Amino acid sequence: MNRVVVTGMGVIAPTGKNKKELWDSAMKGTHGIAPVTQFDTSEYKATLAAEVKDFDPSEYMEFAEARKMDRYAQLAVAAAKEAVEDSGVLGEVDPHRFGVYIGSGIGGMQTFSSEYDKLLQRGPKRVSVYFIPMLIANMAAAQVAIKYGAKSSCLPSLSACATSTNTIGEAYRAIKHGYADVILAGGSEASITPIGFAGFINMGALSLSEDPDRASIPFDKERNGFVMGEGAGVLVLENYEHAQRRGAKIYAEITGYGSTCDAYHLTAPDPEAEGAVRAIRESLEEIPAGGIYANAHGTSTPLNDTLETKALKEVFADRLEDLHVSSTKSMTGHLLGAAGAVEAIYAIEALRHQCVPPTVGYRVPDESCNLDITPNHPKQAELSLAISISLGFGGHNACLAFQRVEDES
Repeated sequence: MNRVVVTGMGVIAPTGKNKKELWDSAMKGTHGIAPVTQFDTSEYKATLAAEVKDFDPSEYMEFAEARKMDRYAQLAVAAAKEAVEDSGVLGEVDPHRFGVYIGSGIGGMQTFSSEYDKLLQRGPKRVSVYFIPMLIANMAAAQVAIKYGAKSSCLPSLSACATSTNTIGEAYRAIKHGYADVILAGGSEASITPIGFAGFINMGALSLSEDPDRASIPFDKERNGFVMGEGAGVLVLENYEHAQRRGAKIYAEITGYGSTCDAYHLTAPDPEAEGAVRAIRESLEEIPAGGIYANAHGTSTPLNDTLETKALKEVFADRLEDLHVSSTKSMTGHLLGAAGAVEAIYAIEALRHQCVPPTVGYRVPDESCNLDITPNHPKQAELSLAISISLGFGGHNACLAFQRVEDES
């Protein structure tokens, strides 16, 4: 079996348009939540979101390319550009051994909304010829594959909020078993639209707080829903020996991946958290001595945070004193299909910097979430392992495990 390492990372998020800005914001405890600017929320119960500010596609691609992409695909191309340039892998990999696994939980929601408005207001002939290619959820991966000539498998996952943890995990397995040498893996989402907002509000999922500092508050007793976010994260996964031969820098090694299904309910998690427990355990072939960082799914919904606490307690029952937890959704909001990839970057950066990012906005302790959730301020810690957990509608559970590579260059 091949070892699999991370040799490049790229991100576009509400708290930073590259990985340095993302980490610097976390160290300052800065969140990206504010009133929605993309449409008028005067008739909506929820009014806050975590938007990517001042995103200019022309910084990452030609105008002719951008106009054929939904915003979610533009964000993916932007994150992939940083990751590819960071890795230095172009020209160093056989195109037929180079894949792209970039998924989206929803796909081109902005395109769907705008083109459906055209249909209603101006008739069917006004619907764009690019409507379908811009809408479908595989197109972020396809656009990135075209841009970089990646001719191995192009395989986006779609598993709601677990999407990009699954894409990274399945890419890990493909390289581990020898099907590719390099894969760009991650996810992208841009669903802050009138209909998307209305849907999440009406199912009772979004926070109705009007205070940006008290909206996305994972593990806090007063939490009442998640804050919708947007963004993209892409990791360059590479066969360890391939990376060594070309002298690549190595951020971390992926040492495990778990993927399970609750098979319980469309939206509610299994009250026993059995599927989450199995996903975490499947990712842990062994637990090294030393500190453990868990980037929790931590959505700020009452059920999720309580049951995720239960799962972590069951898995790490005899190591709770070594376990450091935080939910970076307190800063980025919930990036849906992109969440897992961005949170994997946080987990890797925590290992690199030996520092746990905070859960910001935390004020009121909840006895059902009584773990060390790193409230409000980052914390230095000797970390040997980092895991990133994602739990999605439909009962999808996924977890990635990362460790430092001692001889990283």
